[in-house]
Amino acid sequence: MFDAALTPRRRTVLLGLAGVPVLLTACAQTSDDGGDGGGGDSSDSLTVGTTDKVTALDPAAAYDNGSSTVWTQVYGYLLNTKIGSKDGKPEPDLAESAEFTSDTVFTVKLQEGLTFANGNELTSEDVKHTFDRQLAIADPNGPSSLLANLDAVEAKDDLTVEFHLKEPNDQTFPYVLTSPAGPIVDKDVFPADKVLADDEIVKGKAFSGAYQIASWKLNELVAFQAFDDYKGIYGKPKTSDVSLKYYADQNNMKLDIQQGNVDCVFRSLSATDIEDLKKDSKVAVHDGPGGEIRYIVFNFDTMPYGAKTKDADAKKAQAVRQAAADLIDRQAIATSVYKDTYTPLYSYIPEGLPGAGDQFKTMYGDGSGKPDAAKAKKRLSDAGVETPVKLSLQYNPDHYGSSSGDEYAAVKSQLEADGLFAVDLQSTEWVQYSKDRVADVYPAYQLGWFPDYSDADNYLSPFFIKDNFLANHYDNSEVQKLIEQQRGTQDAAEREKLFVEIQDKVATDISTLPLLQGAQIAVSTKDLQGVTLDSSFKLRLAPLAP
Repeated sequence: MFDAALTPRRRTVLLGLAGVPVLLTACAQTSDDGGDGGGGDSSDSLTVGTTDKVTALDPAAAYDNGSSTVWTQVYGYLLNTKIGSKDGKPEPDLAESAEFTSDTVFTVKLQEGLTFANGNELTSEDVKHTFDRQLAIADPNGPSSLLANLDAVEAKDDLTVEFHLKEPNDQTFPYVLTSPAGPIVDKDVFPADKVLADDEIVKGKAFSGAYQIASWKLNELVAFQAFDDYKGIYGKPKTSDVSLKYYADQNNMKLDIQQGNVDCVFRSLSATDIEDLKKDSKVAVHDGPGGEIRYIVFNFDTMPYGAKTKDADAKKAQAVRQAAADLIDRQAIATSVYKDTYTPLYSYIPEGLPGAGDQFKTMYGDGSGKPDAAKAKKRLSDAGVETPVKLSLQYNPDHYGSSSGDEYAAVKSQLEADGLFAVDLQSTEWVQYSKDRVADVYPAYQLGWFPDYSDADNYLSPFFIKDNFLANHYDNSEVQKLIEQQRGTQDAAEREKLFVEIQDKVATDISTLPLLQGAQIAVSTKDLQGVTLDSSFKLRLAPLAP
C-alpha cells in the first residue's frame, strides 16, 4: 500500500519463506500470543485513537491502512498471521487447511459451521464470490492488482475452494490471501459487479471477523462489538466493546492519551511527540517490526534527459539519478528530521527480510553511507551532463506526515550543497497529488510504502514490473524475468539470491531512490494489556484488555 504515515523505529525480524508444497493446518491458540481461544473477555470497554482515515468498508474499493485496519477487525480471511508472529508466515484463519495441490492450484478447506454476523452461512461460494468480484470490479482505488496471478476460483463443494493460478509455484500467493485483497465477504450482501456503500455493509451485518460493527460514523467513530461465533485465528476478544476514534489533529490525540481519555493510539504521531511520550510515566510506547519505506520516484519520461524531453538521453538521465544517489545522506535526514525514529534504507527490500542489502551504501556516495560530491561531479561530467542539473521535485504535506516538508527540504539542501543540482521543490495536497503523479506531471516525487504482507516480493513486483503502480515508465525486461522467476522458486536460499540480483540491477537503473525505513508505533495507557505490533503489520483489537 502506498501509504507511509509517520511511524518509527525498526526491529529486524520478519519472514523465512517455506517452499512448495505448502500445507497450512489450523491449530489451537496459546495464551502467550495474546489471542488464546479461551475466555477472559472483559465487561469494560476500550477506546483506540488514530489519525488514519477510512476510504471504504468494501474491501474492493480501497487500498490504504485506514480502511484495512477496520477490515482486520470485522472480516475473516482464509489465511492470516498469528498474533505475536515473528516470521509473518500465513496460518489458517477461516480455513481448516490450505496447500498447493499442484503447481498452479492452491486448495483451501474451510472450517465447518462458519457464519457471518447476520446468521448467513459462510461457504466456498462466498469465497469464490469475494475474489471474483475483486477482479470484476477492479476498482482503481482497490487492491485487485494483488490478484494479478489469479486465473480462476472454483468452489468444489461447500467447504473446498480451488485457486487456479497463471504462473506456477507462486510463493507469494498464501501471503496475498492475508493481504487487503483477502477479506471474505457475504455473497448475499455484496453485489458481484459494483462497490457496496458503507451504510449498507453495516446494515447487512456482513462480518465474519472477531468483531462486528455496532455503529458507524465515517472517520469520526466506529463502535465494535465482539462477534460471538467467530472461529478465526485471533480467538475470543479480550474486550467485548471497543471504539475506534478518529482525530483530525495529532496534537489532540497526543493530549488525549496523556490524559487517559483514550486507552491506545496508533498511527500517527510525530517523532517529537513520540520522543516526548517516552518520557511520560503515565503511558507506554510500543514499537514493532518495520516494513514502511520512504523513497523518491523518478519519472523516466519527464525527468531531466527523460525519454520524452527535448534533450532525451538515457545515459545522461541515468547519470543524473546516480549522482543524486551519491549526494544523499540518509542518516542525517533520519537524525535531524525524525530523531532516529526512522533509519537509513540502503536497498529496495528493507532490513529484516530475505534479500535486504546495502546497494545504496556500497555503490554510491563514499561507499559507507555518506555522500561524495566529487564522485557525483565526475559521474555527471563523464556523461556530458551540464551542471547545475535543474530538477523539479514534488512532495506531499498531508498524506505522508507533517515532517515531509522538513524531509524534502533536507533532500533539496543535500542535492544543492555543491552546486551540482538546482532543485525546484514544490508540494501538492494528496487529492491532486495522487492524480498528478500517474499523469507524468512530476519528474521526481515523494512516495511511501507500507507492505501488504511480509514477503520481500512485495517490495519488488509492485514497483519494477512493466506497468507498475508507480506509472514511472521503468521497463527492464531482465528485471521482469527475474521477478517472475523468484515468485516460482521453491528453494528459499535460491529465491534470496534472486532478490539480491534483482536489486543489484535496479540499483544501477535507479527507478526509485530509497531513503528511510520505519516501523510501527503505538502508545497506550500503562495498564492496557495485549498491544501487539508484529510482522503482520496489522493492529488487532482482539487481544486488548484493560
